[in-house]
Amino acid sequence: MTKRILGIIGGSGVYQMDALDGAERLSVDTPWGEPSDQLVRGRLDGVDVVFLARHGEGHRIPPSDVNYRANIHALKSAGVTDLLSLSACGSFREDLSPGTFVIIDQFIDRTTNRDKSFFGPGFVAHVSMAQPVCSALGDAAAAACKTLEIPNVRGGTYLAMEGPQFSSLAESNLYRSWGCDVIGMTNMPEAKLAREAEIPYATVAMVTDYDCWRQNEGPVEVSKVLEIMRQNTANGARLVAELARQLGAERSPSPLGIETCLDYAVITSPASRDPKMCEKLSVIAGRFLQQH
Repeated sequence: MTKRILGIIGGSGVYQMDALDGAERLSVDTPWGEPSDQLVRGRLDGVDVVFLARHGEGHRIPPSDVNYRANIHALKSAGVTDLLSLSACGSFREDLSPGTFVIIDQFIDRTTNRDKSFFGPGFVAHVSMAQPVCSALGDAAAAACKTLEIPNVRGGTYLAMEGPQFSSLAESNLYRSWGCDVIGMTNMPEAKLAREAEIPYATVAMVTDYDCWRQNEGPVEVSKVLEIMRQNTANGARLVAELARQLGAERSPSPLGIETCLDYAVITSPASRDPKMCEKLSVIAGRFLQQH
């Protein structure tokens, strides 16, 4: 058992965690540039929590311009051991109505304009994304939703689109035909980068609308989305507090072995690794580099 530091990345409408005890703001420099905002560190029910506003406070940063590498690096440098994403999404299913929280277990990445890896020339790694979220963390999020009686579904496929525009009708119908459950703009490459950083990650996708496929619904309107988002934001804050309470201050390793996944992912031999890349990856791959 080791000490838990729970990281929270808040998406649209989730800019702060008012319930944090002893909250302090931390500025973090990273070799990948500036994160979206300062980290906010405090405690919830005896659990250390680190919060980051994905779009910056006041929603200043559009999805394609979020510095996902800097965000994950900042959270890793703060010692985060488990990472929960809260993000708004559109629904592709009649039964996933606005206000429902979907605990995601799979992703389809359709983003095209983002830096998706910490690794590159001089230091190559291929992490497995077959199971892209930590099942134990997802189960805990679902249990917290149940306790709070927040409408929720355990399991679902999240289609990550580039944005910032919403889908066309043809795209929406295509993604439904693929068996996708929800659509959003932010969880990729976030989940991939968390895996490279050996941080167990889970997503709670908070439904705000039905995208544009539903025949008796008009196209997505920001005003309607914001109305549902306010409700989801309040439930999201309740969820984080309950999740911290249920998880507790001590943790066990992820059942997927995420904390040591680089042992099976790095290809480049020690003698061939670029020293500059090794230095740049000293936080993200620090455990691996010390042992290999």
